[in-house]
Amino acid sequence: MKFHDFIEKRPALPSLIIIEGTERVLADRALRSIEGLLDGYGLLRFTAPRLESFRPIAEALRSPGLFSERRLVIVRDAHELRAQPRRDLWALTEGLDAETTLVLEDLFPPLKKTKPEPFGQLAPKGALRIDTTADSAVRARFVRERAQELGVTIEPAAIAALAEGEGELAALLSDLEKLSLGGEPIRLADLAPESLGANDPKAYRYASAVLEGKASEALGIAHELFALEGRGAAIPLLSALATEYGLLWELTRANGALSGRFRFRERSLKPLAQRFGARGARRGFERALRGFEAIVTGRAEDGQTLVEAITAECAFEREAIMRRR
Repeated sequence: MKFHDFIEKRPALPSLIIIEGTERVLADRALRSIEGLLDGYGLLRFTAPRLESFRPIAEALRSPGLFSERRLVIVRDAHELRAQPRRDLWALTEGLDAETTLVLEDLFPPLKKTKPEPFGQLAPKGALRIDTTADSAVRARFVRERAQELGVTIEPAAIAALAEGEGELAALLSDLEKLSLGGEPIRLADLAPESLGANDPKAYRYASAVLEGKASEALGIAHELFALEGRGAAIPLLSALATEYGLLWELTRANGALSGRFRFRERSLKPLAQRFGARGARRGFERALRGFEAIVTGRAEDGQTLVEAITAECAFEREAIMRRR
């Protein structure tokens, strides 16, 4: 069962529940919901990797609670266990009685092939599996709901950009919290460079080649990525390009400095920033960002043609900048 289906449908809870998928933020919320649904049960929590043995869990499953005959036993971080401890923990799922609900947090993708298998793949038919994997639709809903909780509005293009991202929801939430501090509407331009940073190294090689004036090399990298990923390659490519220009723009400001994961690049990018100047860096940033927005909002259907056009425009303007300096 998908996470939001579980939250909305509030199904009857069987003796065995597996929380799987990849998002800890959603797993936390699923656990809170289970605790609310089983309010009145005797609750015991364990963190699997911290236990020297699973005897305390076995005893909790067998023994009646102090204040309730019904028991809710939650075991977190099973995905961090090695093979034999995982087998030992799974053995405890045999023979659960009707008065006991055991929840195992095993954050592997539901279809991941590992040895030993994820608990979700071992679970009997009557078990409940809650999938916390976040696709673009889940991410978009997460952004809308968190923005509402934070009391800020966020434009559709910004929602679409964040929904297409690859970072964990915890990092996305951190970005939203920082962006909401001013109380202003969150725009697409507010997200770069940190929130739009692409994870694919090819995308950053492309962006670096564009800034260095190596248009042919940049297009070769872009074509390679399109061959691998199809239309979706436009998003990491333009995201990386917006990020690179954004870094240059920051370094053209008075006392401009890079932070976080980009700090180590400050020394190498400063000379390039000086040559581009604030106007050149800003124009490149805005050009990449407009392209990114056109992709995520669906205004541009042919991502490859758009990337090629933006690459050519950036190369032309870079050459003009260098001639003037």
